[in-house]
Amino acid sequence: MNDGTVTLPWLVFRQDDNGNRYRVGRYATRAEAQKIADTLDGRGHQQLYWVEKLGPNGAGAAG
Repeated sequence: MNDGTVTLPWLVFRQDDNGNRYRVGRYATRAEAQKIADTLDGRGHQQLYWVEKLGPNGAGAAG
């Protein structure tokens, strides 16, 4: 059933030098999310980027 909503189950997270974690964005596919994470990671900063899928409770493992 299509109720007009868009599902964006793939999340990109960032962890900074101090261990703080932030959600960068939500994406429709893992490939799209991974491309964003790889692009951000390739900028040479010291942050860590990774991809997670939303769980059944509506949150990624980090959030």
